[in-house]
Amino acid sequence: MTSQATVVPGRGPSQLRGPAWFQEYGVYVAVAALLVFNAFFTEHFVTVDNFRTQLIQAAPVVIVALGMALVIGTEGVDLSVGSAMALAAALLPLYLGYGLVPALLIALLAGAVVGAVNGTLVSLVGLQPIVATLALFVGGRGIALVVADGRLKQIANPDLLALGTGSFLGIPLVVLIAGVLALAVAFLVHRTTFGRQVVAIGGNRPAAALAGLPVKRVLTGVYVLCGVLAALAGVLATARLTASDPSSLGNLMELSAITAVVVGGTPLSGGSIRVLGTVAGALLMQLLRATLVKHDLPDSTAQIAQAAIILAAVYVARERRSR
Repeated sequence: MTSQATVVPGRGPSQLRGPAWFQEYGVYVAVAALLVFNAFFTEHFVTVDNFRTQLIQAAPVVIVALGMALVIGTEGVDLSVGSAMALAAALLPLYLGYGLVPALLIALLAGAVVGAVNGTLVSLVGLQPIVATLALFVGGRGIALVVADGRLKQIANPDLLALGTGSFLGIPLVVLIAGVLALAVAFLVHRTTFGRQVVAIGGNRPAAALAGLPVKRVLTGVYVLCGVLAALAGVLATARLTASDPSSLGNLMELSAITAVVVGGTPLSGGSIRVLGTVAGALLMQLLRATLVKHDLPDSTAQIAQAAIILAAVYVARERRSR
């Protein structure tokens, strides 16, 4: 799996300077710096249990951010991913009586429907992505609360709970699923016609349409994929929490996902998708939050730091485009 670096012909990565270098490699340097800082100044940080915890907590963000990266690659954005998570979580307890597989399929189908609505509003109706997805950002969670009668419901199905707490060869299942999905999305972006179409449409939509690319179909498909990945993250988060709580599950997840994508080097202007950078961006945000918590700083400080990182990433991307 490789990040999609944009390198000037005749120049290697070592020759990149200034904003270009920071956009390509800054997130990896930041992750390494945080790890080194914590290794020296945070007690009990360098332990297997702690690293396991950090990866488990970052996994849902990674999964949602992968879908968000595809959407941002088309010069769009999806504000409804948190609501898709909540809707999937609300539906799970209703259908677990029929077995884990039917319940999972229905939860993922709900995410696909959310994505299809968003994609239709963007590609066919012509609404701006931020406006189209804002409707389900608000309405989707309302539907989830109606489905769940506004109540938290405990989950006792052992098969579902195993997804949140189980492991394979010592690797937590949620982390393994996130890793496999990252590889799958990287393959989709770099090795398939659909992935190349996504990048082309994000780079220049009118030109892509003139070239005969199925712009409307690809855009709809991207939002459907984003919705399905968000629903899956909702399922895994529910399994880990052993309860379905649509009132709080996925709150601010859209901001975490957008941050991971932008910090990872995918430009908001579209035309490029950096999968490895997105994964690193999600890990960076989790490490930053964990570092502040372990040093007894309030969560509000983490939010301020996150905002500063977003501004820095957007500024670097803008400076790079202006050169």
